[in-house]
Amino acid sequence: MPVSTVLLLASIGVLSLFCQWLAWRVRMPAILFLLAGGIAAGPVLGFLAPEVVFGDLLFPVISLAVAIILFEGSLTLRYEEIRGHGKMVRNLIPVGSIVTCIIGTLAARWLLDVSWAVALLFGAISIVTGPTVIAPLLRSVRPDSKLANILRWEGIIIDPVGALLAVLVFEGIVSWGQGNVFGHSLYIFGKTLAVGFVIGAVAGYLNGIVLRKHWIPQYLHNAGTLTFMLGVYAISNELAHESGLLTVTIMGIWMANMKQVPIESILEFKESLSVLLISALFIILAARVEFAAIAELGRGLVAVLALLMLVARPLSIFLSAIGTNLNLREKLFLSWIAPRGIVAAAVSALFAFQLQKLGYESAGALVPLVFMLIIATVTLQSLTARPVARLLKVAEPAEYGFLILGANPVARMIGMALKKYEVPVTLADTNWENVRQARMENLQVYFGNPVSEHASTHLDLTGIGKLLVISPYKHMNSLATYHFLDWFGNKCVFSLAEGDQDQKARHQTAEKIQMTRGLFDGVSYAKLASLVSQGYTVKTTQLSEEFGYEEFLNKYQNQALVLFTFDSKEHVAPVCSMKDLKPENDWILISLVPPQARKERKEKEGGEPSASQDQPADQEPSSTI
Repeated sequence: MPVSTVLLLASIGVLSLFCQWLAWRVRMPAILFLLAGGIAAGPVLGFLAPEVVFGDLLFPVISLAVAIILFEGSLTLRYEEIRGHGKMVRNLIPVGSIVTCIIGTLAARWLLDVSWAVALLFGAISIVTGPTVIAPLLRSVRPDSKLANILRWEGIIIDPVGALLAVLVFEGIVSWGQGNVFGHSLYIFGKTLAVGFVIGAVAGYLNGIVLRKHWIPQYLHNAGTLTFMLGVYAISNELAHESGLLTVTIMGIWMANMKQVPIESILEFKESLSVLLISALFIILAARVEFAAIAELGRGLVAVLALLMLVARPLSIFLSAIGTNLNLREKLFLSWIAPRGIVAAAVSALFAFQLQKLGYESAGALVPLVFMLIIATVTLQSLTARPVARLLKVAEPAEYGFLILGANPVARMIGMALKKYEVPVTLADTNWENVRQARMENLQVYFGNPVSEHASTHLDLTGIGKLLVISPYKHMNSLATYHFLDWFGNKCVFSLAEGDQDQKARHQTAEKIQMTRGLFDGVSYAKLASLVSQGYTVKTTQLSEEFGYEEFLNKYQNQALVLFTFDSKEHVAPVCSMKDLKPENDWILISLVPPQARKERKEKEGGEPSASQDQPADQEPSSTI
């Protein structure tokens, strides 16, 4: 029974959404399920045949989608990020790229007997390790912060850099194919580079000026930039054959490094594109893969993958680590982690099609080779990274830190109190003024939505295993609660009460947070903020036989609110209910105490417990407001 085109298109969307959901549930990179879904719908079941559905529009659509991917990726490449993330990252980008490209090229040429052009293009594509693949892996493995930062920033920076290198190699191959002699080929390549760099820089500058000066309204920033980019891509291709990808990459890099250009909303717009457009793209690409093409690669395929994973990556790491303080165990762990992602899959399909049109018969091997590299690296490394990290003793010993939703005054007080005891703390807020104040207090912060796609790449959760919801934004509280329940578990997500609401709203809120644990004896954010405005301060108290918990409660006339406890093993725990709290004499309490306590201390200095027993927040080793 024939299936209508409308049903096929709708099925691609439904399958894309299902793959994204499944990846979220099992905490693995979405690209793995998208490729598997496409292969199942295409060569396995024969349900989806992209050439039949899209006809002559297939590769124009793919080329536009790849242009969007490269443009969005290049928007994240800031020069100061390359300079500011340590010698290892700075070395790994050029050294690792060159080593991987050379070994990948030689392996493909000698073991698979493809042309030099196809081998060189594969070598260039194989250097890319995307942040969308690295981030979920790091969250499940949780290596120590130094290794996590190296891998995360390598993925962020190498994504656009690797794409640019692949585009340049492709432009060189196309130029050589168009020229009959070396001189003419060199002229075409130079023309392509000139058009790409000049038009890309000019377009990036003009678009940045338009955004900076608000010549178009805010609601048109995303759509306007996307439309302008696609227009520039098409014009560039008309001026110089296949120069469009280079143009949009340069355009994105130029915009990313301009001052005072509001590209944050454009980056957020990428989330919708990644769920809809990019997800559908990979299902379409995977549906075109033929098992016969994979089988034709034979044993050489396994040998190429082994060389890239077991030779190229370790060699890149050990050469890049010269002059750094990385030890052998850390180098070995970094040597094993290098999953390939979205950019590699996208550009391989487009470039293979273009090379086939130019007469490169072996170009058909490029797509199955790259796809198998993605599947092998993502699958093997996702399944084995955690055991390898434990074996090498580079995993975080305990995830006892806190992600605090909110950087408001209450959250900052709590963050400073925990930081005094070297507890990892990160505050996340969408209010810039709150984030700015937290940075001034030397707290680690994330500016933005902690459940966004951007946060999945840039929010560092190394050493963090609990969520504290200390925010007045009820909608954001619910989103964060749902999101991190899956990451941390219901025993590690704590939220304040929602305060005064009507009965219907209270019931809805209770349903949203029923799986979380209450926080600070069931007080609301409004109540905490009110106490702080009345002069309540955060203090630490060391309990002892002379000054136990009963004496503590009596001292503050039962008005103190205990926030956290440190037991005899220095384990920190938020207080859910003071009725159930039974601290022992050697515990430490972090509490919110009334303002008269300081005055009483001064009046009764001789008769009160010593500073080591009950210390104000502005004295060592107590917490700071």
